[in-house]
Amino acid sequence: MGVTTQQLRAFVAVADSGSFTDAAADVGVSQSAVSHAIAGLERELGGGVIDRRTLTLTRLGQRTIVQARAAAAAIAQLEAIARGDRSITGTVRLGAVPTVCRGLLPDLIDEWVSALPDVRVDVFEGDDAEMPEWLDNGFVDVAILVDPERQPAESKIIDVDEYAAVVREDHPLVELPEIALAELADDGMIVSGGGCEVHVRSMFDTAGIEFSARHRVREMSTLLAMVEQGFGVSIVPTLGREMLADTLRMRPLVERRARQLVLALPDNREPHPAARALLEHASSRRAASKGADRDAARDAASDAAPHAAPHAAPHGAPHAASDAGPGAVERAAGRTVRIA
Repeated sequence: MGVTTQQLRAFVAVADSGSFTDAAADVGVSQSAVSHAIAGLERELGGGVIDRRTLTLTRLGQRTIVQARAAAAAIAQLEAIARGDRSITGTVRLGAVPTVCRGLLPDLIDEWVSALPDVRVDVFEGDDAEMPEWLDNGFVDVAILVDPERQPAESKIIDVDEYAAVVREDHPLVELPEIALAELADDGMIVSGGGCEVHVRSMFDTAGIEFSARHRVREMSTLLAMVEQGFGVSIVPTLGREMLADTLRMRPLVERRARQLVLALPDNREPHPAARALLEHASSRRAASKGADRDAARDAASDAAPHAAPHAAPHGAPHAASDAGPGAVERAAGRTVRIA
């Protein structure tokens, strides 16, 4: 009989949601229909694709989900064209690092919502090293890569920002217009092992300064909380200013280092049609690199102003995702973030 469209859609829906109930709602059929579709697909493929106890992919499921996802997306586009509807539809899985999720994605998603209203973007947050891996193995359909060694054929530089120092507002170094790496080294570096550490270490090596991490953490939120509590200082990309608490300040580095953020499609398979549309409708930016300079100038002006009002929170102070309006990014289970 062969694999059917309904089986492919059910398989992708269960893989994405981790639930037969949610998959049924996504596909628009009953839960029993989804179960029958998965069972039929497994008969055709000669093995199980979904572990019924954990609702995760089996080895066979992991080997076939990328092709199933691409086939389901292509069929949806074919059906739309047959109906005379040439609009782009579908769900795209996008990978991005924390600073991009907070500092860049909200604006990008606003663009995509306007240009591609029938495309849903599910965002998966990971570290720098995970992005090319996820793109290559099909865990995501498109990713925002950080300083890739080789820029994929179908890709676009969508932003360039810089690394900057983060210190408490009462730290002596906050008075400097720029902070040298040597000064930061003396105060104890806090780094994110899964994120910026490799870039920070490279900066120290280039400057001929011995690098030593006093604290090494996984999450950017933990890193910033430790700086706020006085455990040390750190270096993060300027897009990270969106995550700063009221008591933290971002300052430019004397030894400037920029990073490129590249929106990329996979090279090893045919891209998801809707992912290609996201790439086409993503505009490039260059303003983010000025973030630390702008914050420093604003703080200096505030300090110099006579009879100034109580010090305001820095640009990008954290706020609840529910207050951020359409396109806000919030943390869900694990390291997956969903678009409100």
